[in-house]
Parts: sequence; structure tokens; C-alpha cells
Amino acid sequence: MRRSTITSVAKWGLVGVVTTQVAVAATLMGINHWRRKVRPRRAHFPRTAPVELPVGDTEATATVYTYGEDLFEDMLAAVRRARHRVLFESYIIKDDKVGGEFKSALIEAAERGVEVYVIYDGFANLVVPRSFFHFPPDVHVLRYPAFRPGVLLMNIRKSGRDHRKILTVDGEVGFVGGYNVGSLYATDWRDTHLRVTGSTVWELENAFCDFWNMNRAASQPELENLGEADWEAHVRVHRNVPELLIYPIRAMFLEAIDRAKERVLFTQAYFMPDRELQNALIEAVERGVDVNVLVPEDSNHVVADWISRSQYAVLLRGGVRLWLYRNAMVHAKTATVDGKWSTIGTANVDRLSLTGNYEINVEIFDEGVAGHLEEIFANDLTNARRLTEREWRDRPWYAKFGEFVLAPWRPFL
Repeated sequence: MRRSTITSVAKWGLVGVVTTQVAVAATLMGINHWRRKVRPRRAHFPRTAPVELPVGDTEATATVYTYGEDLFEDMLAAVRRARHRVLFESYIIKDDKVGGEFKSALIEAAERGVEVYVIYDGFANLVVPRSFFHFPPDVHVLRYPAFRPGVLLMNIRKSGRDHRKILTVDGEVGFVGGYNVGSLYATDWRDTHLRVTGSTVWELENAFCDFWNMNRAASQPELENLGEADWEAHVRVHRNVPELLIYPIRAMFLEAIDRAKERVLFTQAYFMPDRELQNALIEAVERGVDVNVLVPEDSNHVVADWISRSQYAVLLRGGVRLWLYRNAMVHAKTATVDGKWSTIGTANVDRLSLTGNYEINVEIFDEGVAGHLEEIFANDLTNARRLTEREWRDRPWYAKFGEFVLAPWRPFL
């Protein structure tokens, strides 16, 4: 066969594969849109009340939130009590009742003489009117660009989104976790957020300052290091910084799983572990560790669901227990190991979060916090069903076909 013929066959074969992938993705999104329109899902899920817990033998505390209304009430109260400084960063801020309350609280704080800084991601808020982010001049606002020219040159330093969610007030209290800001997240999504006091607040402030200074316009003020950097032995804050090719959160997960002796519990919105993370989980099972992963039965991204499912067979064969959360979107990003170690943050277990986006996770070495997260996991399981290997093996042929077709997209998500 002549070289030109081989090239032509290869070209049209590639076109056929891509066309099939696009067709499958479009079909999934169309069916999903129709289902939500015809049978809108009413969010119903168990709630775990927030509890303030001591961390180690210091005065530092940690409070875990699993319901948006509880979290937003405390976040807004903190902003309204602010005396000196508010640093607020969110991947998504909706132009709705809750988003409006946050905007008003930030403006009112600035009018009282409080220094107010706001960061949001331009791409994630493309559907939000730009006018919503118009603040008075005394509120300093940084819009992380929706598009950075370096992306066209395949520069991975320029491709990450700002997926972080941070709020600090007066250097005294800080919030971080999976919750975006909006009415949907207040009542309909099951997520997890953390409120901290103590030296961890400085670490959150420092993360905010570094990002602000790296991305601010020349006309915007520079944020100098705030407060004193005290070390807290029981807490560490890990930041993914694509601009510097720093991705410690993935290493944190691998190290924690490798140390597991009894149990590993993951709650994830989008669970697409790479080969090393897959192997770490399966090797933990082989050591006798009870490994459980809770994911949404149907997330808000149907294509991501189908892409992630292409990995289920490997995990199930390896003895990992998969649980499907029902009746609501679970958006939490948490993990615990052996009732001693835990993490809460913004990073999903997928490529975008672990080697792509700006993310931030708090790592906590405290049995009280880990034990509370295990209680939350047990409560969540009352609203989940276990996916068995046999059920997965017997799924319909069209599901297997769709997963096979979309699997090549996994490295991009």
C-alpha cells in the first residue's frame, strides 16, 4: 500500500474516531438535559451539623460544614464583623440571592474602612454578567483571565484555572473547601468546607497574597506578607501552583494512602485517579486496608461521569469499594486514613486538579477531626448504594461502548 494511501486512511480514521466521540458526548448531554427538564431532581440528602473541634494541643480549631446554608451564614457573619481585612477568592460566584448577599457584605465592609480584596475565575463565570463583578473602587477585584495566550503555545504554566475557594477575615478566621458561592450550592449540593482558626489562617492568607501578587495588574496594590508565619505541627496547607509547576496535593494523597493500615475513605465529585493513584489504592487493599470511595451516582457533568466510569472495572477488580451518592450532587473533596489523617480542600482526584489547576488543600493530623469526617462519611453512606463488580460487569452494551469511545479523553480531565 502506497504511503499516501496509508496517510489518507489514518487521517480519515482519526476523523471518524473524533466524530464518534463528539456524537457520543453530544448525545449524553442531550439526554441529560432532557431528563433534568422532564424530571427535575429534588435534592434530598442527610445533613451533618457543623461542629467546632480542637486541633492538637493548641488553641486552633476546625469546623467542618456539609450544608451550604450553614456555611454561608457563618462566612457572611465573619465578613460583617470584619475590622481590618477581608480576602475572598472563589471559583464561581453566582449572580443570585446568595451571590448578591456576599457582594453586599463585601461592599459594606469596604465602606467601614476594611481592606477588601476579591479574586474570581473569569472562565468559570462566563455565564455570569460581567456587571455583577463591578465593585466600588475601594474593593480591589482581580479577574483571573478566561483565556491566557500561552495556552495556544501549549504552555502548561498558563493553562490552569483558579479553582480555589478561600475566605479569611482579619487574620483570625479562615474558610476553605469545595463550596462555590450561589443559591444552588446553599441547599441542593452536598459539599464540604472547613473553617479554621489559629496559624492555618496565615497560610490561607499567604496563599491568597501570592496569587494576587502574581496576577495583579500594575495599577492594583501589592499585598505584602501579613502577620507572622507560625508553624502548626498538626496542620499543613498544600497549594498547586501551575505557574511554578508545583503540584504537592497529588503527592500528599499518594503518601497518605501508602501509610494506610486499616481504612481509607474518599469522597470525591469527579474521581479519575491516574495509574499511580489507582495502584496505590489497590495495593492498599492487598495489604488488608478497607478502601471506600464515595462519588455521585449522577454528577453535574454527565460526560465526566462516563469518562471516569472507564476506570471502575480496574478499581472494583482490585477490591476498592465504590459507593454511588443518590438524589443530590456530592461535590466534596475529602479523604481520611486510619482515623488519624484527613484532608479537606478544593482538589478533585483528576488530572485537572492534581496537575493542572490552582488548588488548595488543608492536611490535618488529628484524630478528632478525622473521626468526625468518618462520622460524616457513615452518614453519607445512608444516602448511597454500593456498586458491585457483578452489576458493573452486567451493565448494558451501549454503556460499555460509550465509556470505551470517551476513555481517550481521560488524560485531559
